[in-house]
Amino acid sequence: MFYKPESVIITNFENNIQRVILNRPSKKNAITKQMYLDLTTIITESAKNDAVHALVMTGNGDFYSSGNDFVSYMMESTDIDERDTSEVKNFVDTLILYPKLLIAIVNGPAVGIAATTLALFDIVYACDTAYFWTPFCKLGLSPEGCSSYTFSKIMGPSKTSEVLFFGEKLTAREAAHCGLVSKVYKPGAVDEVWSHINKIASLSKESMASTKKLLSRWNQKVLLEVNKEEMNILSGIYRKSDFVERVFQFMSKKSKI
Repeated sequence: MFYKPESVIITNFENNIQRVILNRPSKKNAITKQMYLDLTTIITESAKNDAVHALVMTGNGDFYSSGNDFVSYMMESTDIDERDTSEVKNFVDTLILYPKLLIAIVNGPAVGIAATTLALFDIVYACDTAYFWTPFCKLGLSPEGCSSYTFSKIMGPSKTSEVLFFGEKLTAREAAHCGLVSKVYKPGAVDEVWSHINKIASLSKESMASTKKLLSRWNQKVLLEVNKEEMNILSGIYRKSDFVERVFQFMSKKSKI
């Protein structure tokens, strides 16, 4: 599958690497329902493609992604009984089950699910200007992207509580110190990151596949259960009558900052 440059998702293939670029810079790469469906398809097809050794996800513009596009979500789901999280659940499941190297280049701020799902990637590189923010309790939401499990394993329970309860922003350096990020690169140095990643072409495909299998197999079943439970809780929250009001109140306050 190949998306044209004007698409909200751009994907191409080079040096055995599948590149997936979120391409809604005017919307801070916020993710819509359709984008979740497309991302799931891309990742699923990538997993089956023998020529692909790794998948790299990044964003176009100043943001990696501002997370869920709640405005489009609410416009598409005017009936609260029809609101669910199936598209998100399937997307997260594909990340959990992806059998090859999964890399993120966080070119800017990562918010909500864009931040939480980074813990499911094998390697995360982040620009020095990036930050990581999960304002779930401010929105009246609950954790997603398996962060209720992965964050405490990576950052420890105390730091995780500050991030998930209070919505404390992590800088790229702090995220690296916590273990969420592998390396931090300076603005303008993303070509160096790509140059490093392109070395994958010279590595043994079989060795990478077996290493990924060993590293991921012990957690996959747990992560799938965590994702299922997180999505069940969120579905209930989405169907509450005051959900839309809370979201717009949050967005209104945010616009005044």
